[in-house]
Amino acid sequence: MQDPIVIAKKAAGEKAAELIRPGMVVGLGTGSTAYWAIQKIGAMVKQGLEIRAIATSEASARLAEELHIPLTTFAETQQLDMDIDGADEISEQLDVIKGGGGALLREKIVAFHSRQLIIIADQHKYVPVLGGYPLPIEVIPFGWEVTYNRLQQLGCKPLLRKKQEEIFITDNGNYIIDCAFGTIKDPAETNAALHHIPGVVETGLFVQMAHTVVLGYEDGSTQVLQR
Repeated sequence: MQDPIVIAKKAAGEKAAELIRPGMVVGLGTGSTAYWAIQKIGAMVKQGLEIRAIATSEASARLAEELHIPLTTFAETQQLDMDIDGADEISEQLDVIKGGGGALLREKIVAFHSRQLIIIADQHKYVPVLGGYPLPIEVIPFGWEVTYNRLQQLGCKPLLRKKQEEIFITDNGNYIIDCAFGTIKDPAETNAALHHIPGVVETGLFVQMAHTVVLGYEDGSTQVLQR
């Protein structure tokens, strides 16, 4: 029997992929839900859909290449038509926390340069207020200790991300500090405060960037929310 959460993620990913139209330049997100969108896009390309894509991580780029999805770069295009990406939390205001997969910097660059950002997630990621999920912050390795201390002064519990006992390194050669705030009452204000700290490269707060949210449910159904 298939995992209900996998069913929900697959439903959301496939529903979003169906919004793609021929000729589009599409952002390919990163993570377990974006995986299903990329799989669906690959199937659509195999059936004759002509698009180009920019991946938000090396992992997503490898998957796209395996599925023969044509990839492009920002050297070749300045604007994407659509970006489909997952989320770790989505508030009722459609603000989003991303970065659990460690690709938040590239994800935000691609999202910022897309005409529309479609966020896909299972139903459990939709919450009244952000902050239950620790907020990922990408920081440069130099002086990360003082960056860590300054983050702590903002009222969160920071934790340097590790993988198999080694410091996790992003595709950009940076570190990630996961900050447990508990509740983020004003995402825009928190995001601005974080960006004032030298050493912070980017935050996982995507404030009022999502145009559409597709929620997948464990019975395979979906719900589409619009900003």
